[in-house]
Amino acid sequence: PYCAAIRGYVDAVIIPRDTRPRIIGALKIMCSKREIRPPKKHGNIPV
Repeated sequence: PYCAAIRGYVDAVIIPRDTRPRIIGALKIMCSKREIRPPKKHGNIPV
């Protein structure tokens, strides 16, 4: 994993005992994150 980190293929290498806290922290961040969608450019076409 360290060779991949050196080459930039992964963001970080974490030790196994830190896996659970890192996942919990990431999920907490994602719970409050909202996706901003652009407004629609066109409405529905009348049929």
